[in-house]
Amino acid sequence: MSITILLIIVICVASYIAWQKPAIQENLLFHPYSVKHKSQYYRFITGGFVHSGWLHLFFNMFTLYFFGQFLEVRFYYMFGGNHFAYLLLLFLIGVIVSDIPTYAKYKDAAHYRSLGASGGVASVVFSSIMFEPANPLCLYGIICIPGFILGPLFLIYSYYQGKRMADNINHDAHFYGALFGIAFSLFIDPSVLGRFVDQVLSYRFQF
Repeated sequence: MSITILLIIVICVASYIAWQKPAIQENLLFHPYSVKHKSQYYRFITGGFVHSGWLHLFFNMFTLYFFGQFLEVRFYYMFGGNHFAYLLLLFLIGVIVSDIPTYAKYKDAAHYRSLGASGGVASVVFSSIMFEPANPLCLYGIICIPGFILGPLFLIYSYYQGKRMADNINHDAHFYGALFGIAFSLFIDPSVLGRFVDQVLSYRFQF
């Protein structure tokens, strides 16, 4: 089975169970205060497997499905049968790394909570942009923009919104998850940077 599909199944099941039993969700979501004061480090992982509702879950899993499937094929050609391990590491470490800045900011804030796979999903999306920067990313299936353009715009937006802290979205997780996806791609294939630049420079806009 595709590791992307397996991840989606596990995340959907975990989220659904957590919705039925709020105590389970409370024990799994990312709560920096509990990490620091109760040593509940497992929350760095489990927080990425529960979601606030169907819409939150759908958008994350919809995105993970398409970009995860793309990377599975890419990693298969690069690493053969070990391709699933690379995608799993990208996602799981992305979930952890994306929450480290949040932990640093809110480790003494008992009220703060965060949940969702967005950090890991952002890692997957930006890794795919590194390998195929000219591929269009479509906003709501309507407006399609090449990844090398939409990616930086997303980073700027996430950074700005993370500083404002004007809503209940963990924009820092999106921002740092995306940066990890870029770093992971460079680590496993340093030549990807040269190919990225070549594809961007040779890109021709279609009007």
